[in-house]
Amino acid sequence: MPRFLQLENPFLRQAGKQVMDGFLAAAAWLIAEGLWAGSGWDLKRAGIWVLISLSVGGLYQLTRHVYRMTDLRDALRLGVATLTLVALAFLLRVLTGPFGLYPPVSNIAVGASLLTGGFWATLRIGCRWWRDRHTHGGAYKADQRRSRALIVGAGKAGALVLQELLRHPELGLQVVGFIDDDAAIHGERVHGLPILGGSSRLEEVVRKHHVTHAILALPSAPGHVVRRLNASLQALRVHIKTVPGLFNLLGTQVWKPVIRDVSIEDVLRREPVHLDTAALLEAVEGSVVLITGAGGSIGSELARQIASFKPKHIVLLGRGENSLWMIQREFQRLFPDQAYSLELMDIRKRAGLREVFQMYRPDIVMHAAAHKHVPFLETHPAEAVLNNIFGTMNVVEAALEFNTRILVSISTDKAVNPTNVLGASKRIAECIVLEASKKAKPGARFVSVRFGNVLGSRGSVVPVFKEQIERGGPLTVTHPDMTRYFMTIPEASQLVLQAGLLGETGKVYVLDMGEAVKIADLASDMARLSGLTPGRDIDIQFTGLRPGEKLHEELFLDQERSSTKLHAKVFETNPQGIDREKLFEGLEGFRKAVNLPFRDRQPEIVRLLQWMVPTYTPSLLGVARYGGYAWNRRQLNHLRSPEEPCRRKNPPHKDATAPWLIENKSKIS
Repeated sequence: MPRFLQLENPFLRQAGKQVMDGFLAAAAWLIAEGLWAGSGWDLKRAGIWVLISLSVGGLYQLTRHVYRMTDLRDALRLGVATLTLVALAFLLRVLTGPFGLYPPVSNIAVGASLLTGGFWATLRIGCRWWRDRHTHGGAYKADQRRSRALIVGAGKAGALVLQELLRHPELGLQVVGFIDDDAAIHGERVHGLPILGGSSRLEEVVRKHHVTHAILALPSAPGHVVRRLNASLQALRVHIKTVPGLFNLLGTQVWKPVIRDVSIEDVLRREPVHLDTAALLEAVEGSVVLITGAGGSIGSELARQIASFKPKHIVLLGRGENSLWMIQREFQRLFPDQAYSLELMDIRKRAGLREVFQMYRPDIVMHAAAHKHVPFLETHPAEAVLNNIFGTMNVVEAALEFNTRILVSISTDKAVNPTNVLGASKRIAECIVLEASKKAKPGARFVSVRFGNVLGSRGSVVPVFKEQIERGGPLTVTHPDMTRYFMTIPEASQLVLQAGLLGETGKVYVLDMGEAVKIADLASDMARLSGLTPGRDIDIQFTGLRPGEKLHEELFLDQERSSTKLHAKVFETNPQGIDREKLFEGLEGFRKAVNLPFRDRQPEIVRLLQWMVPTYTPSLLGVARYGGYAWNRRQLNHLRSPEEPCRRKNPPHKDATAPWLIENKSKIS
């Protein structure tokens, strides 16, 4: 690397670059003059050429970029400068006669133009090569054994991964080539390395080239492709890495070839969601958007997605100060120009929530705040009533009072034929939104969006499995046949925006969750992704259903399902609401029930839930375990296995009765 390029003073560094370019331009002229004119060197003409060349170089700012970081844009700029010099050379041919110039000067100038451009390119490319060759050279020993790696995917991502590995030899990976299913490029080269064939030749390539590591450079590939490649490479005992998916990008982020372990999100990755961005931009741009539960997994992701559509202001409302602080830091990093406010507020506080609505008068409300932990709500049903039912009602009433244009309430698949308090409370919340849609001003849209589990959320099983793997196991699964629907958080949030912001009022939309996934298979996949073999390196234990759980979730009631043109991954239900008088009678009953003494509170809440949601069947492992009473629930420190019968313990007082207890007596006695 030339010494002048390492100078700290920018003026001296620029002067050094100019001197070097001038020297190369002079050399180009003298060589061209010797070749074309066959005469002695004329230093005066060479000096004039140097001035012309440096003027053109200054016009295109050729010395302003860092030579060791030369890229395609710099090369194009250099090419345009060379063409400019050639054009000036032809101009000299026209001016030779009228100005009495030396006759061969135009021919010399053409040759000097090409040589000057070539010399300048050689200098810059040489500096780039020197940087790539010697960066981190001191940190990596030349004789250190390097693992042989294969890059799967010869597109732009694969090329960037290769460049990253070449810049960082200390990673200890020597790339032998690429694998790509595009037959049109087989046998060609990317940055000097061959494309060795398609994925059907994986085993042959791995064995022939002694590959020990593979990097999946497929950021836009669907999950089934990642699963297939992952399974094939694991069978060959190859260490697997990958790069982030394109769906992870938000705000002003750009994709980077960050090499990391394959995660369960990669394996379950589905087809990218294609949104109607023009319609969403029209709906959101210039609007005030309020998001409840903004510190949660879904609420925070909705905030990130919405910020991309240029709202006037975003109000991030939640009751967890730490989670709000985290989303604040993220907004400062990802969306520095976005106006937003933080509101530390509990949606159960009607007066405080009303003040927030009065202050900001939101055009759009995304209601994501809710209690979602199934076993906890089985032992604390009053909290589900206060938060999921009355909290939703407070949000809806404030939205109606202050003329909110769009309200989207996040629901759950557990609201369908519920067996737990969470599902029943969210079903009532759906009905509250449906009733509010009838009162909203013309043109306003009040909808609910229902979906299943999201990967990586705080209540998801995935973080639990990760923690158990780090501890060495065992992986705990409640039942061998347990299945759940899964989505990634970005996909769920994008579809919520599509359905909620563009859907019709008074509707309940259901997201296409794909095929249900067996939790036992999910646990096995996560173990294998960590390099462990289930049953040998780590055990999977079945602990029994938890309170309120059921084996299989549903997305629709029998009479609900219908399709919609809103989006290929969104279904529209024919919502079955609750009669208005019955709804308000039930809400009044809940107001009284939550203030009852402890022993009377829970059975009355369960009775009201069943009365308002006829499809609700209390779980025999949850609130039904004690006949609707749970005065010693906090002493429940263990869960039964599936084989142990569900018998009542600590029965209620003989005078305490509940209609559902009498109806189910034969099942739980």
